[in-house]
Amino acid sequence: MTGTPVPPDRDGPAPFTAEDYAARMRRAADAAAEAGLDGVLVAPGPDLVWLTGYRPVETERLTLLVLRPGHDPVLVVPTLEAPDAAQAPGGSALTLRDWTDGKDPYEAAASLLTADGRYGISDNAWALHLLGLRERLPDAGHVALTRALPMLRAVKDAAELDRLAAAGAAADAAYEEIRKVPFAGRREREVAGDLADLLRHFGHSQVDFTIVASGPNGANPHHEAGERVIERGDMVVLDFGGLKHGYGSDTTRTVHVGEPTEEERRVHDLVRAAQEAGFRAVRPGAACQDVDRAARAVIADAGYGEYFIHRTGHGIGVTTHEPPYMIEGEEQPLVPGMCFSVEPGVYLPGRFGVRIEDIVTVTEDGGRRMNNTPREMAMVD
Repeated sequence: MTGTPVPPDRDGPAPFTAEDYAARMRRAADAAAEAGLDGVLVAPGPDLVWLTGYRPVETERLTLLVLRPGHDPVLVVPTLEAPDAAQAPGGSALTLRDWTDGKDPYEAAASLLTADGRYGISDNAWALHLLGLRERLPDAGHVALTRALPMLRAVKDAAELDRLAAAGAAADAAYEEIRKVPFAGRREREVAGDLADLLRHFGHSQVDFTIVASGPNGANPHHEAGERVIERGDMVVLDFGGLKHGYGSDTTRTVHVGEPTEEERRVHDLVRAAQEAGFRAVRPGAACQDVDRAARAVIADAGYGEYFIHRTGHGIGVTTHEPPYMIEGEEQPLVPGMCFSVEPGVYLPGRFGVRIEDIVTVTEDGGRRMNNTPREMAMVD
């Protein structure tokens, strides 16, 4: 098994260059210094992809990018995977330190680090590897990267925003098409399969989730599409997304099979008003929690506050969930280029749920939606 560079989309935008990745690595090292860290340790996962363009197979063998202020980037990598690492889009900016099976990979990594240094480490690093490093350098300290450097990937440049916009447009196209398929009499998983096919049809290379939550299942925000047969009279929550051109989509619309009741219309209109309020709260300098407060207040004032049971939003980029988070207590100010979801919901146990979600980016004077399908309730067959 070998790792491979992240392939470019042949029909998509120009791939990021070696200099793009080198600039990101410098930015991460500089951010570490500003945060009082001695460096950043990056395991395979979204941080490594964003920094180098390299996505190795995740195994028990240690692969670790070491970024230190004032030093060239070093990638500790198994010898058998070194050729692939060298060919990664950012590989020319890396010094490779390879290790062979039977040797101590943690010693190879530890030799690059200060014995009592403090390092940010990517959130998805295996405990096996972190413990191995701590055995070699017991006086070193480690902090989760999203806690130490929460803004590292949060602010997108123009090329990243273009990719997010393309992913959002593809998800919108999938929604417009899914409204044309039959719902009544089919199982949730069948409609979810249609959604996945549509995302791929419109250019997604990866489908991360296709939530189809009908009737009482809609009261479970992360319901897995299952065997329930969708019936006329059901409210159906559709939440779906994945990656296109390496960047994420994530949108939710709630449709109704046939004519809704007056209560269902009222709850849907309430969530739509809350989503609009959250969007209107997006502006440079506002805190992340202000978006949550604006959306939550609309629902609470209508008497449904206890039924809004999750945060209002999450960041998106090379993954579909990443910082920043729109939740009470998050005081991080919004800045242009940040991208995140605005997705309030109301969930009535045993009955139905409603959620409406758009990806939004912060602009110089407010916010811009990456999803533009109608937010009014749609009726399906």
